[in-house]
Amino acid sequence: MRICFLAKTKAIHTERWINYFAEHGHEVTLITSHPLRENSRIDRRVHIRRIWFPPHSIARYGALLEIIRIIREIQPDIIHAHYVSHFGLLAIMYKKISGFSPMVLTAWGSDIFIDARGPRKLLVTHALQNADLITCDGESLKEAMVKLGAVPQKIQVVTHGVDTRKFKPECKNSYLLQELSIPNLPIVISTRQLKQLYCVETLIKAIPLVLKEIQSVIFVILGDGENRKYLEDLARSLDIDNKVIFRGSVPHQDLAKYLSISDIYVSTSLSDSTAVSNLEAMACGLAPIVTDIGDNREWISDGQNGFLIPIKDPEALAEKIILLLREKEMRKLFGTRSRTTIEERSDYYQEMAKVEKIYSELVARYKV
Repeated sequence: MRICFLAKTKAIHTERWINYFAEHGHEVTLITSHPLRENSRIDRRVHIRRIWFPPHSIARYGALLEIIRIIREIQPDIIHAHYVSHFGLLAIMYKKISGFSPMVLTAWGSDIFIDARGPRKLLVTHALQNADLITCDGESLKEAMVKLGAVPQKIQVVTHGVDTRKFKPECKNSYLLQELSIPNLPIVISTRQLKQLYCVETLIKAIPLVLKEIQSVIFVILGDGENRKYLEDLARSLDIDNKVIFRGSVPHQDLAKYLSISDIYVSTSLSDSTAVSNLEAMACGLAPIVTDIGDNREWISDGQNGFLIPIKDPEALAEKIILLLREKEMRKLFGTRSRTTIEERSDYYQEMAKVEKIYSELVARYKV
C-alpha cells in the first residue's frame, strides 16, 4: 500500500508507527511541519515531506495548500492523520475538498480531553464526524469522542503498544548504576514529563513521608518540562535532594535501561488515556503505582498487579510505596503479573499488525 501519514516527527509514537509499515514493505510518506529530531530513528525508507506552515490557527490554510500539492503528487491509497485538533483537521479539510477516502484519524488524548473543551470544540467534532475511521488507545478516549458525536462503529481501540523485545525484565544495569552513583538500594522511578498535567509534585511531596519510614531508597525522575526548576527547588526545600535524581529527558532507546535498574514505577498524572510510559514500565516487570484515572483502570487491577491512588494525594502514594518497599515478594508478584498483561494485550507488533489489517480492509472497501 501507499500510505500517507500526517503527524509530528518529534513524537516517538509517530516514529514507531510509521517505521512498522516501512519495515513491512509499504510505501510510506510522512507529511510534517516539524524538522527531524536529532536522535530520530525514522526508517530511511520513509519519504519525509516537510511543510512550512504549522497545522494550527490561521496558518493551517497555508498548510492545507502544501498538503494538497504533496498528496496529488504521491497518490496514496490511504491517509492517516495523528492528533485530531491539528493534522486531523487538515486531513478532513482535504477530504472535503477532494472527496478522498479512506481517511483515518488517531486521537492521542489531549486533542480530545483538552482541545475539544474550548473554541476548537466544533472543529474537533466536525473532524470526528467526517473521518472514515478513528483509532484511539483506550475506552475512556473512545467514550469522550462518542459524546462529541463520533460514530461508535467507526472507532477502533488500538494501543500504541510496547516493544516487548526491548522492554522486558532484566538484571540491573551495573554501568548505569555506577554512572548515576546509586548504591545497591531499591529505586522508585517516574518517567512522565515535568509538566503540570503529570503532577510530579505529588511524588516529590510523598518522598519525605516515605523517608520517615524507610531511608534505604532512591528516587529517579526522568523527563523535562516547564515545572522542572520548581520541582528541583521543592526537593531542596524539603531536604530530600540527596535522595532524588533529576535526570532530564533521555532518548527513548535508553529508557529500558533506566527501567531495568528500578523496582517501583510511579505515575501521578491528572489525566490519561492509555499511557505508553505506564505500559513500558509494566513490560519491564516493575510494580506500578498510578493515579486512578482514565484507562489506568483497564491495565491496573488494584492490589493485584499494582496500586491505584487518588490524584494529588501524597499520603496515599507514600503509603503504597512504603508497602511495596517492605514487601519484596508482593513487588515481584505485581511485576510478573504486569509483564503478562502487556504480553497478552499490548505487544507493539500485534497492535501494528491489527492496524495493517484495518488499512487493507479500508483500501479494499473504498477501491470498489
